[in-house]
Amino acid sequence: MFKRLRDALEAALASATPPADLYDLAARMREALIEARAGVARMREALEAAEREREAVGREIETAARRQELAAGIADQETVAVAERYLAKQRERAAVLEKKVAAQREELALAVRDVAEMTAQLDEVTKRRGGLESERSARSAWDALGRAGMDRPELDVEQEALRAKLDRAAREADADAKLEELKRRMGKA
Repeated sequence: MFKRLRDALEAALASATPPADLYDLAARMREALIEARAGVARMREALEAAEREREAVGREIETAARRQELAAGIADQETVAVAERYLAKQRERAAVLEKKVAAQREELALAVRDVAEMTAQLDEVTKRRGGLESERSARSAWDALGRAGMDRPELDVEQEALRAKLDRAAREADADAKLEELKRRMGKA
């Protein structure tokens, strides 16, 4: 029921490049999730109706069996034969309804799992949307600066680490010098 929509959403999430408009994707996912939840509600209603029908057929079987026993008690063979045919049909119907209820339960369980997966996917898109939007915004800004003639500086991780070590060493040396100056003043006073 939801397979085509779920496949499309998974394909969008799995793609290497983010979709052009994550807000639009999230909105479509939200709509699909609402439809899926409504579908689950309809499936629950259909299952409840089938269970009620199965119970009604069960009561009908009990009533027909009781009538058959009464007819047999008064030796009315024609009524007994009619009751036996009716009972056979009702038992067959009950067996079919039992299979129907079992199939509907399995289908409902599958749909509930699909809705849970879709909810998790929507949550993931919602979480990722902010990060992807900021990356896209930064990339767009650098592209605009590049078109204006400004080159993007390349970031050298090793160079940045070395610069951070040198900065820390300079701060520590400055702190040591200040500590020595403080000690010297304290010693004179």
